[in-house]
Amino acid sequence: MTHIPWLNPANTLFPSPSLALDEPNGLLARGGDLSPERILAAYHQGIFPWFNPGDPILWWSPSPRTVIYPHKLHISKSLRKILNKGTYQVTFDHCFSEVMRACAAPRSYADGTWISEEIIAGYSALHKRGFAHSVEVWQQQGTEKELVGGLYGMALGRVFFGESMFSRADNASKVGFAHLVQQLLAWDFQLIDCQVANDHLFSLGATEIPREIFQQHLIDFVKVPPNYIDGSPTNWSNLTPVNGNWSTERPI
Repeated sequence: MTHIPWLNPANTLFPSPSLALDEPNGLLARGGDLSPERILAAYHQGIFPWFNPGDPILWWSPSPRTVIYPHKLHISKSLRKILNKGTYQVTFDHCFSEVMRACAAPRSYADGTWISEEIIAGYSALHKRGFAHSVEVWQQQGTEKELVGGLYGMALGRVFFGESMFSRADNASKVGFAHLVQQLLAWDFQLIDCQVANDHLFSLGATEIPREIFQQHLIDFVKVPPNYIDGSPTNWSNLTPVNGNWSTERPI
């Protein structure tokens, strides 16, 4: 049986991602905690936690890695139509915890969720420190606005690490993601980490790259400050989402 190392609770050191298993793909270590310091140390090395509630924390660095280069986001004809119509309103960092809990809710295609209370607490602490951010998608329902989609993730340097998204209305999460990418492009972000592949991500322009290339991207971009126009906002709630040019079907 392959040995999976336990993390030392006395520090935030991780094994080299190059030591991750081929099967299951990317499993690197177990144990530790979800303190902000440990999660930040992990993300700087392209490592993320993913485990079932009640099990030991498992840490992963899969290869290939699924990413989206912001300038290659794909806007489909149907999504472009919704964006141009202005069906939804998009905000940033208005209700981080609510977005996480919506992402954690049961899905019709899955038995459970990996987003436990422990995960919510860890990333909420990072949100308070200005590292984790949410995107909210709202739809007007009479006199009230209803949260119908969103996503959350981590921003380090010029890399955004996407974690999870949810949608309760047609293309709502994709609308939120498109607006996020427009904002990241304005700040000269270079990479969006999507961790592992699925058809939803591929429809948005995702591609797979070897771990070695992903690690080099982190070296190149994680420690480079974004090109923030107005200082360095740790809370994005006062931002007005950048309106993209959705007039043609193309990578933006």
